[in-house]
Amino acid sequence: MADSYRLKNGMVLLGERMEVQSVSFQFLLPAGAALLPRGRAGSAYVISDWMFRGAGGRTSRQLVEAIDSLGIHHSESVHTYQLALSASLEAGNLARALELFADVILRPAFDPLQFVPSLQLAINDLKGLDDDPRQKVMMRLAEQFYPDPLGRPVMGTMEELESLTAETAAAIAARFYDPSQIIFSIGGSYDFDTVCRQMERLFENPGTPGIKDIQPAPTGSRYTHDQNEGAQVHIGLMTPVPPIASDVYYELLAAVAILSGSMSSRLFTEVREKRGLCYAVGAKYRSLKEHAGISCYAGTTPDKAQETLDVTIDQFRKLRLGISEDELQRAKVGLKTSLIMQTESTGARAGGIAADYFLLGHVREPEEIREKIEALSVPRVLEVLNRYPFEEFTVVTIGPRQVNV
Repeated sequence: MADSYRLKNGMVLLGERMEVQSVSFQFLLPAGAALLPRGRAGSAYVISDWMFRGAGGRTSRQLVEAIDSLGIHHSESVHTYQLALSASLEAGNLARALELFADVILRPAFDPLQFVPSLQLAINDLKGLDDDPRQKVMMRLAEQFYPDPLGRPVMGTMEELESLTAETAAAIAARFYDPSQIIFSIGGSYDFDTVCRQMERLFENPGTPGIKDIQPAPTGSRYTHDQNEGAQVHIGLMTPVPPIASDVYYELLAAVAILSGSMSSRLFTEVREKRGLCYAVGAKYRSLKEHAGISCYAGTTPDKAQETLDVTIDQFRKLRLGISEDELQRAKVGLKTSLIMQTESTGARAGGIAADYFLLGHVREPEEIREKIEALSVPRVLEVLNRYPFEEFTVVTIGPRQVNV
């Protein structure tokens, strides 16, 4: 049973105890790309680094030394709705780690001189996408598939980053602390009552209201091509399905696993192995709060790009015509393996319970998930696939020539 508590200012605390000697925690701040001012989608990406360059009266070096002295492994990531600050460490150092993160969130130095290297890192990462076309095509795919602003690239654009100033970034960051929209989650070895008392003291500030309402605009074009004179074509495609809160979530997971869950999956077998059309192919279920889709990536050569796209879409559409009991059993084993791996990692569990609460409004117990997976049947999966056929696709390609969609 997950622990839960709400602070007086509205911040939600969640936890799941595990028989380990370590602990992981995560802060989800309402600072995702979709919540930022128009033209500033990449600002959170810059600020997430800038926050750790001095805080609570410590210089950048002093803060780094304090974090290192506690053996904290931390990471920052920007998503559609939130900026996630994550940390893993030895359980005995938890209280001091929470003190440090409270300083980072509430009392960042935001030294203008330290803003420059944070901005340059973000610019370099964005430029690095040119060397990682797989990530770039999937980023462009999300931008076209989801309604604006939900598909905004978390890194922003070069124009946005180059126009960002320390003063503007600091003003945007001042809106990050809205306790009523913050989720804190923890997994591993901890005493929840002690954590709640400390968090009540550290985060008693009522904060300021952030952006709460998003008004999605229509989606982008059905097909987008980015010209690149390389020797490869990178294909991203996505088809709409119900989000995670729907009653068909587990059936969709099974369908994706049959398509792309192993080396015996349909995409790997039909597109890569039998026909030799591509060097990489794979599909994933991706869900926001109210919008979801199954995305797929394929990397191939210009002369095989059209056939790769056609065969890949064909495999999506053929799925509803029939699946075997063996395929479903392999899918169920794979899904349960992923579940087991998540429940054995404090970091994965802390992230999982926070995501559950945000997307579903409650935390799913591992046994509940296991039972849902076990209950899957061929007739039920086929019923869902026929109710939600994969008929509409948003496609993005990067390469020397276009394809016909």
